[in-house]
Amino acid sequence: MKKFALMLLLMLLFVVVLPGHGQAAAGQNKILLDGQELTAGQGVPVENVNNSIMVPLRMIAENLGYKVDWNQTSKTVTIEQQGKTMQLIVNQTAASVDGKTVILNTAPLLRNNTTLVPIRFIGEQFGLTVKWDNTKKIVELITPQVPDPNIDTGEGNGGGGGVVVPPGEPASNLSMINGISFNENRLSIALEGNVQPSVSKMSGPDRIVIDLPNATFSDVFGSGQALDPNLNGKLEITDYPDVSGIRYSLYSTDPYTVRFVIDLNTAKNYSVDISGDSSKLIVVDLNAQSTVDTSTQPGNSGRKLVVLDAGHGAKDSGAVGVTGKYEKNFNLAVILKAAELLKQENKIDVVLTRSDDTFLELKDRAAMANNLKADLFISVHANSSGSSAASGTETYYQREASKALANVMHKYLVEATGLSNRGVRYGNFHVIRETKMPAVLLEVGYLSNRKDEALLFTEALQNSVAASMVSGIKEYLGIQ
Repeated sequence: MKKFALMLLLMLLFVVVLPGHGQAAAGQNKILLDGQELTAGQGVPVENVNNSIMVPLRMIAENLGYKVDWNQTSKTVTIEQQGKTMQLIVNQTAASVDGKTVILNTAPLLRNNTTLVPIRFIGEQFGLTVKWDNTKKIVELITPQVPDPNIDTGEGNGGGGGVVVPPGEPASNLSMINGISFNENRLSIALEGNVQPSVSKMSGPDRIVIDLPNATFSDVFGSGQALDPNLNGKLEITDYPDVSGIRYSLYSTDPYTVRFVIDLNTAKNYSVDISGDSSKLIVVDLNAQSTVDTSTQPGNSGRKLVVLDAGHGAKDSGAVGVTGKYEKNFNLAVILKAAELLKQENKIDVVLTRSDDTFLELKDRAAMANNLKADLFISVHANSSGSSAASGTETYYQREASKALANVMHKYLVEATGLSNRGVRYGNFHVIRETKMPAVLLEVGYLSNRKDEALLFTEALQNSVAASMVSGIKEYLGIQ
């Protein structure tokens, strides 16, 4: 019945929306629902924008019975259905799902007063798998199916087996995988929850398999790592002779299990280290009892690892602005933007202490960077004062070894904000005191100042600050 309703909806969609904006000419595009072509007399309103397939969200949402509100002033569309709330803003890549920030590959846009959004995003939120054949100009929509637990999907192709998370899942008691990184021959997995990993070596071909039971990917895992609608992905590995690649997937939903596979060029031993309480870091170290010449290991001559820390989170809102805006949301927005920019640098790896609205103890943030043996640690914050007149940008360091980094980061940060320069200062903050690498804490502006607060929550300022962070990191590390 749902398939029939969706079919009628999409056919209605084609009739109402005029053609002429798609990358292919009218009549060349096709949409398939579970293998069956949906046709109409008019052209298909599909656009290929920066390799993201865009479709009208408002019409789909309204005809599926979703509550949709449009704010003309802020160009914001809000969708509510069965307790789920989504907010998307035209020309902004930062969206919100149930209060958590999600970064889209392509920002929503307006065409003839119709809001277009990436259909892959629709699929992930509304329970559809979406595929696009750019050669044939075909959009394929696949309704989710819960896999038969008696059928072995196999591990050799990466697990997943076409499984997606059913609507309403996962359950709240599942652990959430937030991000991964591979540096110095170590795979690091950041997660929230109580997980005891199962790790084993396999041959034919050589690989190490890490299963995390009662776990799934967090809502925004895909903003930091590649993750397709079937919840499969891979981490490209270069400059490490022992490892050819790393694959991961939601391997099973009965019970929920996330699987990571380290594909090896030769058999390797390993050790496993788990640190943290509610927020954990699992490190699979391939340097353990190594049978190869360790002089071939890249070590510090390989890619540099930067840990970005969005201050506060969840129950800890941080400073509250004069209009009620939360510091934690500003911190996360800037960190996510900076991370996206750093991922474009082929000599830098980046790990986030948090990638959504989660709470981490200060000791866990520092421990994550220390366990990863990161090269730099940068924490982003917004300030507050009892005086509404206080305004400007500050950068803090705690150890003398961090002062040079603070000076470089502050130079770019002040230029990016355009606020008054309050200088580089000593600060005895836990995250920059307990970390073992150069570490700084950025206070971008004052939420207690009405003008600062308004500026900090603009897309332009956040993009500028993120870019300044990348410039400072690259200059300090000597990366061109």
